[in-house]
Amino acid sequence: MKVCKFGGTSMATVKSVTQVKDIVLSDKERKYIVVSAPGKRFSGDTKVTDLLYAAYAEQKEKGSAAETLKEIKDRFVALSTELGVSHDWDAEFEKIAEGIAASSTADYAASRGEYLSAVLTAKVLGFEFIDSADIIKFRSDGTFDALLTNDLVKKRCMGNPDGIVIPGFYGRMPDKKIKTFTRGGSDFTGAIVARGVKADVYENWTDVDGFMVTDPRIVDDPRLIEVLSYEELRELSYMGASVLHPDSVFPVQSDGIPINIRNTFAPEKKGTYILKDTAGYPRPLVTGIAGRKGNTNITIKKAMMNGEIGFCRKVLSVIERYGLSVEHVPTGIDTMSVVISDIDSKGVSKAKIIEDIRGMVNPDHIDVSESMSLIAVVGHGMANTPGTAAKIFNALYLAGVNIRMIDQGSSELNIIVGVEDKDYDAATRAIYGAFFG
Repeated sequence: MKVCKFGGTSMATVKSVTQVKDIVLSDKERKYIVVSAPGKRFSGDTKVTDLLYAAYAEQKEKGSAAETLKEIKDRFVALSTELGVSHDWDAEFEKIAEGIAASSTADYAASRGEYLSAVLTAKVLGFEFIDSADIIKFRSDGTFDALLTNDLVKKRCMGNPDGIVIPGFYGRMPDKKIKTFTRGGSDFTGAIVARGVKADVYENWTDVDGFMVTDPRIVDDPRLIEVLSYEELRELSYMGASVLHPDSVFPVQSDGIPINIRNTFAPEKKGTYILKDTAGYPRPLVTGIAGRKGNTNITIKKAMMNGEIGFCRKVLSVIERYGLSVEHVPTGIDTMSVVISDIDSKGVSKAKIIEDIRGMVNPDHIDVSESMSLIAVVGHGMANTPGTAAKIFNALYLAGVNIRMIDQGSSELNIIVGVEDKDYDAATRAIYGAFFG
């Protein structure tokens, strides 16, 4: 039994939705289908979810979202007409307009892309539509209620012989309000359903052949990763590999359900399998290489810092106070570095952070380095292979890339290097070449 999640590019056009239909109906085991909102149809187009956020903003600014909602409705009318199915889109969008007008947050508006996509797909497939709001539940504090949700998915979905289509991305709060996951949350919904119905495989259909060793925009035609572990997936996803939402492994990991990344537009390819245990499979030394630009490194220097009880805690308490996430904390006997990824995105003043750190620990010197890229080299095969780090550093040396930071966990699942943003592409190519060239 398979749960299939189809991404936004798979739901964008008549041709792609027809391809989804062919994929689903070609295998009788594909009975549980989770869909995203339609994505871009062509370069320069706007995703339906982005249009819905714009509709919410239009409602708040002008008192009506009619203009943007008409654009979205026309898109669904055209899809359903060309696909040969009928639905009362006028009534549907009247209800959505009322819901957006009554909403205090953008969550309801944002969720309607997945909702409408699932309504359309259910009609195309001849499957039953089940609203995520009826089975995906959040607590009153906004946190996801995994136990209640799992029980509801089992009760409502298991054993359905005719097939079910479920919208991704959202659920419902105890007060009946719609609550969304973070962007990319349809991956999470698919995993939730896979766990609830005890699927044999969770197929995640997208617009790529699977997980590549590294970014194909940087390295021409990188190798496909045939098999990787849940842990490797999370490391690579967190560091920038955007094929799959990093949190989507949690629901299936507990039950050991494999994830299979597939290409909607090349269904003959096997894709990438993500497994709980990869023992027994041929494994390269390095599984993948991923990274993120634009990090900030704050280095605090103070003589005898190592003997000052609570020094690190005090520094990190300042970062916490500003609601920032710490990526890495390399330390020395008289130095401590804090690498942060989201200062600029959250609009926090670096000068204010430095001022507060000075007041908290009275350092001798603070240095702030911006535009740092973090590159993670990930793989279970590195743990028992001497010289992996040396191979990375030699490749960067030969490429003329200066290393500004090194961070390696004791498990050696990953080795992370910090380089200048301007060196990011060259560093990625050099590391890839060292292991796969």
